Amino acid sequence: MFKHILIPTDGSDLSAKAIEKGIKFASEMGASVTGLNVVPNLHLIDYQLQILEETRETLNEATRSRARGILEVLAKAAKAAGVDCKTEIVVSDHAYKAIIDTARKQGCDLILMASHGRSGVGGVLLGSETHKVLTHSAIPVLVLR
Repeated sequence: MFKHILIPTDGSDLSAKAIEKGIKFASEMGASVTGLNVVPNLHLIDYQLQILEETRETLNEATRSRARGILEVLAKAAKAAGVDCKTEIVVSDHAYKAIIDTARKQGCDLILMASHGRSGVGGVLLGSETHKVLTHSAIPVLVLR
């Protein structure tokens, strides 16, 4: 049924559960997976431009290093289950757009992601990336909670 599943992860415990279930689902379907971590575009403003660039480079490398570590967990789980896997890091201020764009570019036919289950004021103020993906994606989305 599904041949290529996108699994976005932010490294949270809930995302770890989505990885576990997503890899199992992919294995049962005979599908490959793409793991995705979206890192924020760093906007730094300072009057000392040289220091700013050094800080930006240091923060960018730290962010990418963390993303590589998060995606390594997914890649190892996929390998252990015999599921073909590739990973991608995308820099974006809008995670939901990056998720949808990556799924489209990679030819994914399903996005499988976790929902943190925030509701009420917290959900409205923080916004739900999962909800935004559900709202804007033409690709089917399976939400794990």
